[in-house]
Amino acid sequence: MNKTLLIFRHEFLHTIKRTGFIIIVLALPVLSLLGIGIYHIVSGITRPPTEAARIGYVDEAGGFDQFTNQWKTTLVSFDTVEAAKQALTKEDITEYFVIPPDFVATGIISRYTKQRELTPSDTTYAAVKNFISRNLLAEKVPTATINRVVAPLNMVTTTLTSTGTVATEQGGFSSLIIPGIFGVMLALALVFTSTYVLQSLAEEKENRLMEILLSSVSTRQLLTGKVLGLGAAGMVQVVVWVVSIPLLLNLASSSIGGFLSTIQITPSLFVLGVVYFILGYSLFAVLSAAVAAMSSTVREAQSLGSIYTLFAIAPFWFLSLLMFFPNSPIWIVFSIFPFSAPVLVMLRLGLTGVPIWQLAVSITVLVLSIIGGLLLAAKLLRTYILMYGKRPGIREIIRNLRAR
Repeated sequence: MNKTLLIFRHEFLHTIKRTGFIIIVLALPVLSLLGIGIYHIVSGITRPPTEAARIGYVDEAGGFDQFTNQWKTTLVSFDTVEAAKQALTKEDITEYFVIPPDFVATGIISRYTKQRELTPSDTTYAAVKNFISRNLLAEKVPTATINRVVAPLNMVTTTLTSTGTVATEQGGFSSLIIPGIFGVMLALALVFTSTYVLQSLAEEKENRLMEILLSSVSTRQLLTGKVLGLGAAGMVQVVVWVVSIPLLLNLASSSIGGFLSTIQITPSLFVLGVVYFILGYSLFAVLSAAVAAMSSTVREAQSLGSIYTLFAIAPFWFLSLLMFFPNSPIWIVFSIFPFSAPVLVMLRLGLTGVPIWQLAVSITVLVLSIIGGLLLAAKLLRTYILMYGKRPGIREIIRNLRAR
């Protein structure tokens, strides 16, 4: 059997049998299922009663006697503050408020409740606001106008293509969810799989197993087999996550509902996610091999490897800026920069339309970086893989590379 294939098979099987690898693969679906279950439990405990809440009020200004049914809230009128207070004490109402005679001039009402809270709930505030607004406008303007004043705007945005047709991928918060999930998965997969390459080579060098391996295989066969084997293990991790996402979304949308029911995975996003994982992993893997070749211990290799793996998670540090300025020149540059491109492009796809030329340039730069990194890693492996002791400095590395 081909030696490269033997190394590939060993690395793949050894990696997928690791306890840590299995935990990482199952972490996303298990934690998601756990989150959905916790949501059901918490919502079952904290779900508000189905009957309408009763809020009392005392109208000292006069004229506030209509529209007392506001969605799930019923407003109950009391003649005096004392009567409202007694009703609150007996728990006939949950709270009450007083409309003073000078309300129209001041806009101030006094609210009373038995529970300590930072602010009124959104439901309570909306019910009282709508009640006040509708009564102020009653008999002055038509009912339709009152409804529009209370709820003046419901804006629906539709994205068009350059030809004026409706785009297949619309914007909105829900459109960021899947690219965001893909971005997180890519970042984690890139960090973990490249770390496996780093640890594998560094451990074999540290315990002198590398000397035995290189007596039977070439550095090219060793590097190719390890990168492909660990990359295949990484693809297993990504496939499990990608397959579980639609199932988890369907479960979450049917049980939780809301905007989750509008989330869809487009084929283009799926294809780009796979492409950027393969390219991103290949780049990080060959760099990890180069770092492992120059390092004397596993700890030293991990400390050096963390420098470039930080680029995989760096886009999340600036997510707030990215959300408001997705087409800023700085993000375009980092979408082409090979270390940050895989994750950053995924995030930008959820925020804006990324032009084809940017995707083409980004992928081209990644491919060229992989080729250059592969050549560099092969040279460093041949030069330093059997060297022990002090890690070589930058000048020494450059001098040795030029000599070869």
